[in-house]
Amino acid sequence: MDKLFGKIAVTIKANFIIVSMFLPALVFAQKINQKEIKREKTLAKSVTIIRDNWGVPHIYGKTDAAVVFGLMYTQCEDNFKGIERNYLYQLGKQAQVDGEINLYTDVQLQLIADSAGAIKDYKTSAPWFRKLLDAFADGINYYLYKHPEVKPKVFKHFEPWYALMFTDGSVAATETGGIKLSETKDFYSTAPEKLGAVTSQPAKNIYDMVNERETGSNGFAIAPSKSASGHALLYINPHVPFYFRSEVELVSDEGLNAYGAVTWGQFFIYQGFNQHCGWMHTSAYADVADLYAEKVSKKDGKWYYEYDGKLRPVITRKLSFKIKHSDEIEQRSITGYYTHHGPVLGARDGKWLALKANNRSYNALVESWLITKANNLAEYKKAMNMVSNATNSTVYADDKGNTIFWYGNYIPKRNPKYDWSLPVDGSTSATEWQGIHKLSEIITITNPATGWIQNCNSTPYTASGTSSPDKSKYPVYMAPDGENYRAVTAIRVLKDAEKLTLDGLVAKGYDHYLAAFDDLLPSLFKAYDAAPDSVKQSLAEPIKILQQWDKSTAIHSVASSLAIEWGSLMMKALPPPQTDQESTFITRRFQTLVKTISPAQQLAWLNDVLKNLQSRFGTWKVEWGEMNRYQRPDDGITFDDNKPSIPVGLTGSGFGQLPSFQSRTMNTNKRYGYSGNSFIAVVEFGTRLRAKSIVNGGSSFDPASKNFTDQEQGIIDGKFKDVLFYKKDVLKHVQRTYHPGDGFK
Repeated sequence: MDKLFGKIAVTIKANFIIVSMFLPALVFAQKINQKEIKREKTLAKSVTIIRDNWGVPHIYGKTDAAVVFGLMYTQCEDNFKGIERNYLYQLGKQAQVDGEINLYTDVQLQLIADSAGAIKDYKTSAPWFRKLLDAFADGINYYLYKHPEVKPKVFKHFEPWYALMFTDGSVAATETGGIKLSETKDFYSTAPEKLGAVTSQPAKNIYDMVNERETGSNGFAIAPSKSASGHALLYINPHVPFYFRSEVELVSDEGLNAYGAVTWGQFFIYQGFNQHCGWMHTSAYADVADLYAEKVSKKDGKWYYEYDGKLRPVITRKLSFKIKHSDEIEQRSITGYYTHHGPVLGARDGKWLALKANNRSYNALVESWLITKANNLAEYKKAMNMVSNATNSTVYADDKGNTIFWYGNYIPKRNPKYDWSLPVDGSTSATEWQGIHKLSEIITITNPATGWIQNCNSTPYTASGTSSPDKSKYPVYMAPDGENYRAVTAIRVLKDAEKLTLDGLVAKGYDHYLAAFDDLLPSLFKAYDAAPDSVKQSLAEPIKILQQWDKSTAIHSVASSLAIEWGSLMMKALPPPQTDQESTFITRRFQTLVKTISPAQQLAWLNDVLKNLQSRFGTWKVEWGEMNRYQRPDDGITFDDNKPSIPVGLTGSGFGQLPSFQSRTMNTNKRYGYSGNSFIAVVEFGTRLRAKSIVNGGSSFDPASKNFTDQEQGIIDGKFKDVLFYKKDVLKHVQRTYHPGDGFK
């Protein structure tokens, strides 16, 4: 293959960097003109922000646009760095800050999402929606204007169309069809070596390599027949990196009145509720993106691909990147390749792989906004009927007693004779999508007789016990995922539940049982029983501790430490899944694993755990809370065993625990949490809404603020704060009231 990189266009040496440091300020001053400032000041006067005693911003405005303006301003107050970081990712500009290590993530993103399309969508957007896009940019730019001490790394001025590059609020918002980053790197790189997936921190030993990826979110809907009050209940429990979203309330005179979690840099509530209905999105594995294997050939210096017996020219587009080095900024151009299916992201078996997906979508952003404004089931379904959200399932409840589950939203129609979990033949029209399924055609559970719905990123065919959908009625691609241990636990705790209260539902959601060890430990005990006496002697005490364990994690449990450390080594031995869908069959993969790992190896890993704990703590009898800690560093990244931290009795969701606290060593002996439970809420839809919520640490990113760590113990223990939804309640707990840019009053 020809070299795909263009020549280095410009290398800006250190002396030129010094000069260029002054350019952003000049550009910024030019962009923030007096007309823009005047418009922003007018919007600011129409917005009132009330920070309650927890630091949660309640944003009140005359119009929806005014509230969006205020929302973006408060997001910048709390975490401008997080906003900029999300847009560096979405616009494919991380290498400009991070260097070469993130170049091929940028390549993928620029191939997948073309900014020219976002600009076009902005220019042709509906006037009412363009006001929101303008307010989005104005809120951020007004903050930067009012806070010259804030120094953006790249974005000195935000454009309204940026929001159209970031149209999905999920933590895994970009669908790649199963292509690996290493495949994109290999295809678009001139480097002879194949380095594999790029990671920011290479693991230093086996303990650093396991349990790295947090997967999961939990959503429960409880029917009035199962609640103590006779009203529907909703449990919202996303598992994402800590501090990934903010907790807010949005209220306008145009009918907006919603509370929930907003992803940094977006202006819709991703998971939340109003006085009439609520929604919890869980990541779905519905097949919404496909790879097409293209047969390519080169003729007269140009690339062509075969389609229905004819050759079509491969489309090219120049992609530009700035790459930070220690003393220079390098500009590099890459030629991106496209077929009519989409961008070419890699190659396998001599064929190029083109991605067909719906990653950047104007309609998806509109749908998310309409969901934020929906005040009843009819309005919610009207929004969902846009079928443009590509990554999420929805657990829903409302004040009419409805409980509903939609598995996915945007799902393409396909010829069911093909295996869509793998790349399909791109040379024939027989593999083309046949439109998008209507909302009425996707897997749905409505008011199940069992009285409960659960989804934990698992198959929808067990989502409501005996009221679950019939798998035979749907194509395989619509729900190809399997079962996981969180779903097993959720079914167990919900199936016989009666008279649930808000606190009672939280208790169900905080069940500490690790169902995976129902499958893992028997094989270990069997291996021990068959081992020679010389092996038994050294393992007798830890085996006895594990045999007496109730399989629930606890702060003072030595068994929890042994099981999780050993189970993590077992988990690492899982064969790599061949497809994204295969990775979801967690229970089946674990059950197969224990049959394939030799008894001697299972015992050897337990012995490794004992040695590792002994070397780290001076004893292998380490209580789980002693080694598993919560700490919120001032800088967000530097964990320290010598600084204060809190013992945590939770663990990650991989072994089936419903509440998630993903932890690992961070150049430390102790493990520290970094992902899992984040924003959690429980809601009762009665005549008057009742809700409780909790977030990691606190709402503030300022270590000097009382709201930096005032919720840390609550999220660990499952002790939630009361949500201040109604303004009269907010006014009883005011920390400060102000207009954007006007300081406090």
